[in-house]
Amino acid sequence: MSLKNKLNRLKPHLSIPESSKQSSSSLPVKTNKEIPFIDVWRENGVSPFFLEDDYCLVREVKYPLDYQHGRYKLGEFIDAVKAWNNSNISHPLSAKGFLPEQLFFFDTETTGLGGGVGNTIFLLGHATLEDNHFIVRQHILPRPGSEIPLYTSFLEKVDYTTLVTYNGKAFDWPQVKTRHTLVKAHVPMLPSFGHFDLFHASRRLWKHKLERLKLSIVEKEILEIQRVDDVPGFLAPMIYFDYVETQKPEGMLGIIKHNEIDILSLISLYTHLTFQILRMDQNQTEKEAFEVGRWFTYLGQNLAAENTFIELASGESMEAYQSQWQLSLQLKKKKDYEAASGIWLNLSKISDDVIAFESSLELSKWYEHKKKDYKKALLFGQKAKLLLEKRSDRKVDQEMDLAKRLERITRKSCNKNVKK
Repeated sequence: MSLKNKLNRLKPHLSIPESSKQSSSSLPVKTNKEIPFIDVWRENGVSPFFLEDDYCLVREVKYPLDYQHGRYKLGEFIDAVKAWNNSNISHPLSAKGFLPEQLFFFDTETTGLGGGVGNTIFLLGHATLEDNHFIVRQHILPRPGSEIPLYTSFLEKVDYTTLVTYNGKAFDWPQVKTRHTLVKAHVPMLPSFGHFDLFHASRRLWKHKLERLKLSIVEKEILEIQRVDDVPGFLAPMIYFDYVETQKPEGMLGIIKHNEIDILSLISLYTHLTFQILRMDQNQTEKEAFEVGRWFTYLGQNLAAENTFIELASGESMEAYQSQWQLSLQLKKKKDYEAASGIWLNLSKISDDVIAFESSLELSKWYEHKKKDYKKALLFGQKAKLLLEKRSDRKVDQEMDLAKRLERITRKSCNKNVKK
């Protein structure tokens, strides 16, 4: 669809009469007195940003580094970036090579959760570290037709290398790009950047613990952030439309505060995730550490994964057994089959049917293909068969593959005995 057609479809949403031929440049010039409730806005740190004959609203608030937000002071973010720069681990959230000032924490408020041009962003919020303070800036759309000053004020204020969001790859930034397309001839270009999306990291570490992974839930359950008199995010579109109609700031001020807390939470969450991944959190649970190890395995960070599983492998907890199993796979990958087989032998005796089955199956493979000991290969293959039969989650292809394996091992054993 052409840009012209998109704009035609947007006209009802932008409150531009079909018969109107006026461009935005022919609208009356705004002055401070003409901005409704300007005194209320100014009392709450909000100022107008004028661009030719239009305007948006901008709020700026400064936080000291010793400000406590949940489990962390904001200044601990600097320690997190320093830790990445001292680490040799390659990771999607690594800030290695960056200064703390180069990370840009970003969140939006929109009129809906859907995509496309019908969804308007009415608040762009972001925070960066500047002169030993965190500066939170929020750019507010006073009416749907004022996106040119909104995006101009936003893009003139940002100078960033890496964006930090919560589900921003899937939602926030695609929405920004969509809305920017409609006004790109009149505003600065969107810069290129890296992207740290904390939603995916949170899902990896805490999906075992949290049924839902909304930022507000992660805040409360993981970061120990308690919101007081917070406006729920799902009410934001309704409140914004009421503001557009009445121009009264009260409801919008609640949404602005909600967005501000979201942004501060991104800072604390990035700090916490860093301390989790780099094993700096002294209160890290065994399950969290295990999930970090599995993430290292997925990323091909084998040394980091192996070190993590070694730390967790002692004891008789489920995390210890799972770590021993993961460690055996690391050893197998390194072709250290003797060490791996020792772990499999121990795990084949535990009460967990899944790990015991997988370990017995690996022993059967080991004795068949590497040791050529078909008697032991058959023994552990039969044990794997019994363990599989006890499981309600067994699959037909597993049973068929195991039956073929046992048949092949039996045939090899018979042939070996005949040759003797």
